[in-house]
Amino acid sequence: MEHSYVSAKTMVCTVGGLISEHLVAFVEWLVEQQYAESYAFLVARQALAFGRWCNDRRLSLCALNDSDIARYQRLRSRHRSRCLETRRRELRALQLLINYLRSRGVCHASQALAAAADNVIEEFALCLRRDQGLAEVTVENYARWVRRFLVWRFGRGDICLSDVRAADAAAFIQSEAKRMRPAALKNIANALRSFFRYSQSRGEVSAGLAASVPTVATWASTPPIPRAISAEHAQRAIDSCNRRSAVGLRDRAVLLLLARLGLRACEIVRLTLDDIDWDRAQLRVRGKGGRESLLPLAADVGEAIAAYLQHGRPSCPDRHLFLRSVAPIRGLMEGSDGIGTIVRHAILRARVDAPHRGSHQFRHALAVRMLQLGASLREIGRVLRHRSVQSTSIYAKVDVNTLRTLAMAWPGGVR
Repeated sequence: MEHSYVSAKTMVCTVGGLISEHLVAFVEWLVEQQYAESYAFLVARQALAFGRWCNDRRLSLCALNDSDIARYQRLRSRHRSRCLETRRRELRALQLLINYLRSRGVCHASQALAAAADNVIEEFALCLRRDQGLAEVTVENYARWVRRFLVWRFGRGDICLSDVRAADAAAFIQSEAKRMRPAALKNIANALRSFFRYSQSRGEVSAGLAASVPTVATWASTPPIPRAISAEHAQRAIDSCNRRSAVGLRDRAVLLLLARLGLRACEIVRLTLDDIDWDRAQLRVRGKGGRESLLPLAADVGEAIAAYLQHGRPSCPDRHLFLRSVAPIRGLMEGSDGIGTIVRHAILRARVDAPHRGSHQFRHALAVRMLQLGASLREIGRVLRHRSVQSTSIYAKVDVNTLRTLAMAWPGGVR
């Protein structure tokens, strides 16, 4: 049978019963998400087998639970004649189907996700959004670590916050320190302090619990010198993008936004089609804390974005400017490493000696270049949208030639 969307839909229609309509809708969803025809056929075949298995056992989707799904997965894993990679693809296809059915409310949510901590986390996240106005990525980050702490402390049982002691927070951070760096541990400590302050306001924990969270030693005696990619290497990374491919057009536009406008990765992810004013050559940027700024759209940046929109951007109802290149087609997720991945691939293609593989080095490079051309720290801060001049002052360290004029002669040295 030819692998196509039509053949995949025809296949799942043979299931019959109440499950048939859900499987047909599932294949239509695969088409909307622009999955490859061959992959949609593979997933449809696994959906067909799963549907027949449910019908044979008279299982309704609304009553399907984790044990039923695990039983089916064990059954499929017993086929020793298939290679390991084939069995893995089948399990991934089944998981995609189950996630789709759960997102549509057809199947119950996983019992593992329905822990007692979820209700506590939901109210905590609501408070962070409504009362503190934190960014969504920060809310999700705090909620994830607090949920992990509660599961670590109480398991899947009832949550009794009055039983939490200061030693619990320290022990949790110490357990995570075995696999995480200090910078990431600092985020955990911040999340726990925020949660304990929230719980204290509700009278659920003692007053000194938030202050008892240990401080993670990530400070330095002086701020570090910004590590910026050189202008030559940045241009080589930009030129390494293939302008004849959709991915290359997208990556080139992203790199130009980093290098010419100094945008942060999260700001690029948040860009939408409505943020571009082509008539006035302006770009609306949503920065930290929800602050919006209007930046001039440089000619080469605008040309790169226009080329991506005309020849590279997939057809998709998602209004985000930059989309994923593989299914499911949607905007890059905030908090993910999508922009960092684009930068890493460009650096590898260009074979340049960059200070690191992150996207922030392009922002540093823009500031360094402006400083070398005679721009003041206040002007640099305006371009980078810093709220405080102290944030911009770190770039004074990179102007070595000017700093030499301030250095005092070494006692007894050559005059």
